[in-house]
Amino acid sequence: MDRLIYTALSGMNASMERQRVIASNMANAQTVGFRAELIDQRPVTVDGETLDVRAMQRAQVRGATMSAGEMIRTGHELDLFIQGDALMAVQAMDGTEAYTRRADLSISPTGALVNGEGRPVLGEAGPITVPLGAKVAIAPDGVVSVSDPAVPDQPPVEVGRIKLAGWQGSPIAKGLDGLFRVEGGGVLPADAEASVITGALEQSNVKPTEVLVEMIDAQRLFDMRSKLIATARDCDQSGAQLLRLG
Repeated sequence: MDRLIYTALSGMNASMERQRVIASNMANAQTVGFRAELIDQRPVTVDGETLDVRAMQRAQVRGATMSAGEMIRTGHELDLFIQGDALMAVQAMDGTEAYTRRADLSISPTGALVNGEGRPVLGEAGPITVPLGAKVAIAPDGVVSVSDPAVPDQPPVEVGRIKLAGWQGSPIAKGLDGLFRVEGGGVLPADAEASVITGALEQSNVKPTEVLVEMIDAQRLFDMRSKLIATARDCDQSGAQLLRLG
């Protein structure tokens, strides 16, 4: 009976992890630039000379759905919609380079260009900063320029270019902070062909109706696996009764 119980228990743990991912996707259905997480479930056996008597199940997030979300017009000059599959480079909490599709940009009190999560936007020479009070404009190729409202006749001055990186062909993984990173370390190369649309944002690519169906399916699978443990208990009790009769 222990084989059945342990197998069912590992399946229940995998179902709980799947439900956590589904709940996270549902909670971020309205988050700008969010990519729906994908969970990988696979059987795991113990290597050795003996026969495989149990096949446990392991579930973990291994990637995300990279399809684009819907574009919505906002009219805000610092809102960007990244065209194509490129990712925008930002600085993570640990100071490393990470990537995201969230590009609802603003200027921090210190003059840093940040996105909606407060991550500093990276350029070719590090985080991009602008003078406080200056008018900021972003070109389709990601070039950030500033001008002084007090002297409108002066031409804009370029302060940096947002790094738009291409990830095709590079193994990337999504972290718990929602940012993408290169597996094993390293950085992605800049995509010179990538461009942005100002005054627009990318919505989450999560489809609420599909997520609801997945949630119901995951709950039913969890219930089925819990019933296996109840069945194992009943079989064990029946066997014990037969032994007492003997």
